[in-house]
Amino acid sequence: MSEQNKFDLNLLKRLIRFIKPYRAIFIISLITMILLSILGPIRPLVIIEMINSYIVGDGVVPGTNGETIQGFIDLFISNPSIKEQLLAWTVLLIVILILETIVQFVATYFSNLLGQSIIRDVRIDLFKHFNSFKLKYFDNTPNGTVVTRLISDIEAIAEVFSIGLLTMLGDLLKLLIVILLMFYVSWELSLLTLIPIPLLLIATRIFARAMKKAFQKERLQVNKLNTFVQEHISGMSIVQLFNRQNIEYEKFVGINKEHRQAHVDAVWANSIFFPIVELLSSMSIAVLIIWGMLKMGYDDTDVNMVVPTIFGFILWIHMLYRPIRQLADKFNILQRGMVRAERVFETLDRQEHIDNKGTLTNVNFDQEISFDNVWFAYKDEDWILKGISFKVEAGKSIALVGTTGAGKSTIINLLTRFYEFQKGSIHIGENDIRDIELRTLRQNIAVVLQEVFLFSDTILYNITLGDETITKEQVITAAKKVGAHKFIMNLPGGYEYNVGERGGVLSVGQKQLISFIRAYVYNPKVLILDEATASVDSESEALIQQATKELQKGRTSIVIAHRLSTIVNSSEILVIDSGEILEKGSHEALLEMNGHYKKLYELNFA
Repeated sequence: MSEQNKFDLNLLKRLIRFIKPYRAIFIISLITMILLSILGPIRPLVIIEMINSYIVGDGVVPGTNGETIQGFIDLFISNPSIKEQLLAWTVLLIVILILETIVQFVATYFSNLLGQSIIRDVRIDLFKHFNSFKLKYFDNTPNGTVVTRLISDIEAIAEVFSIGLLTMLGDLLKLLIVILLMFYVSWELSLLTLIPIPLLLIATRIFARAMKKAFQKERLQVNKLNTFVQEHISGMSIVQLFNRQNIEYEKFVGINKEHRQAHVDAVWANSIFFPIVELLSSMSIAVLIIWGMLKMGYDDTDVNMVVPTIFGFILWIHMLYRPIRQLADKFNILQRGMVRAERVFETLDRQEHIDNKGTLTNVNFDQEISFDNVWFAYKDEDWILKGISFKVEAGKSIALVGTTGAGKSTIINLLTRFYEFQKGSIHIGENDIRDIELRTLRQNIAVVLQEVFLFSDTILYNITLGDETITKEQVITAAKKVGAHKFIMNLPGGYEYNVGERGGVLSVGQKQLISFIRAYVYNPKVLILDEATASVDSESEALIQQATKELQKGRTSIVIAHRLSTIVNSSEILVIDSGEILEKGSHEALLEMNGHYKKLYELNFA
């Protein structure tokens, strides 16, 4: 067995482990599949026995021994015992069919219930896994890829259980029972009708390899298409602003063409395989008919055996090849699910988590924050921060200024542990932030970003983020303090107004004010403002500066700003360039240094 096949088997075993919480549903599905595998092949055996015992056995087969169809009908009508016996056999066949229908319903329902239950658990595990990833993962992974993993990849896994695995086992059992019954009736005829099977096995093997390759290609193209669509819908304003519609349209046409071709490759393999199965099935029936003709031509006394046997074998051949055709379909589903499962498990196995070994939960955040010789790089030793050291006294405000890319935002990302630093230490009081439980750390630090993210929900939800411990009255009080209550009440529905995707119906300033209310109601001990007024108009800036003063009262705060007018009253200002602190001091002291800060100040107010 190849390494790839071994891996697939291990992957299948891993998928099967998800069945454990749903053993009862799985057992019901398995039992019903076994019953279906038995009930179907029994019907031809019943028909053979019925014909052999009550029609051919009495020498009344139309067209044999001089009997005519009319003579057969007359005999049937005039002989009540034959009529009753045939009626009993007919009722038996109807009962078997009804049982098959009921069992089929139960099997379909419970196998789908099993599949949906399993993917619910897998999707929850995967989403929880994503929630604990470092931001570095999302920096390097397109959103479309994440969406593909959570939605379409997991849906394909559901089909492994609802359509693929159990029904394949049922079909294999059905094939085995059919072959056993065929040999039970006539081993000679069974061998003749099974002659095409080796050819079918070879075709199936070739087909399986072709389908696996096609599904791997399909998976890549689905991921590529999802990523392109997600990015370009999110960035549609940029596309239109720079008149890129035609260029991006041509790119989409190319990607969509590759996506189509990936699916066509899979269809192409199907379109070859199924005619081959039909041809081999027809060959088996042809061999059966030729045998019957030769048998009857050679010895007329064998007709009583030949007629019911041929009739039953024709039904069995259809039962034999139909599951094989269905097995091909289900094998496709299984292959697709396995390919998608491989990608899902690759993600589940990724160790991208922030180390949350901290156990301290009762930490006083009204203490000094200190960075001591902190070094950080996103990759290897390409250092973004180089030996950063500073302190923020409890209840004081410190400002970080510098050009874009200097490392200002990286500093706050390290404090909130969105990223992990490689050297040095960061403390709150005497406590290393890595010793503080992550949830506790982030509950006590609020960050107001320049680019505010709002969910497609109400203003109230975007402030509370679904925290039921925060009342609407608290939200209204906070909004009044921040100075946002008036504009909110002017919106249709007030606090119940739906802001649309990413808050697209609100201005930048309005979204920023909502983020201030959000920070206020969570009542953090440490406040971080990252370029909070960089992209707003002067009127909104005045409101935001008022909100900033309100939020900073009694809190330790770190402010990042390009507009130096917003931080002139900070307790201390750090001037950062290329990941190093060049200057530090109050606004007046830095101006007197006549250094880097003064140049920034003059440039800012030129």
